[in-house]
Amino acid sequence: MPTLKEPNGLKKGRRLDDLEHKSIDEDDYKPKLKDFQLRLLNLTRELAEARRSLIIVFEGPDAAGKGGAIKRLAERLDPRLLRVHSVVKPTAEEYQHHYMWRFWNKLPPYGQTVVFDRSWYGRVLVERVEGFATEKEWKRAYEEINEFERTLADDGAIILKFYLHISKDEQLFRFKRREADPYKHWKINDEDWRNRRKWEEHNSAAEDMFEKTSTEDGPWAVVAANYKWHARLRVLKTVVEVMERAGLGKKD
Repeated sequence: MPTLKEPNGLKKGRRLDDLEHKSIDEDDYKPKLKDFQLRLLNLTRELAEARRSLIIVFEGPDAAGKGGAIKRLAERLDPRLLRVHSVVKPTAEEYQHHYMWRFWNKLPPYGQTVVFDRSWYGRVLVERVEGFATEKEWKRAYEEINEFERTLADDGAIILKFYLHISKDEQLFRFKRREADPYKHWKINDEDWRNRRKWEEHNSAAEDMFEKTSTEDGPWAVVAANYKWHARLRVLKTVVEVMERAGLGKKD
């Protein structure tokens, strides 16, 4: 049975909308970004020698900044050793299998990194809220997910899971800015507005998810993301620190 642990960034009994959002100025942001990116590059180069892989999951409400955080995470890494998967609605073929089936062949070989922009957690988030999964299916999924991640961790995978959260007012601001920008208009659609109408339901599903799937093998990091620069640094810093605690980057 996986050992549960409190998610990083969200104290027990606190709600997502209680998060404190911190800012950072540009003079602090740019040098820290470069430093973390270089440290991460060096750490990922050691994965193959250690016969390990790195799996990073991003979840969170629409317009929370997942894409921007992933870009800064990935842009300085060796592209030969990295894959980024943006998870969308299952295909007709994928619907004919267990919902985890489509993720197995996207997992990285030893020595490589994979980033999931949304993931298998859709079963206990959007599929739960929108009724795409039955209550029996999404309740069963917590244990299935924990066992899945434990199998990967036992094989040497380093698993990090980030939930980027923004306030409802900040989301509205970003939605309206996307609608007004012809270069970003493709980022907003009717589904985004529909999800927004179920804000509380999505928050409750996420809070249940933290409680039941934040484990020693795959702990959740909840990131207050109203200020994008701060959120991006928090993600990079967490990845670097977790990899160093896993024994990478140590010199003989």
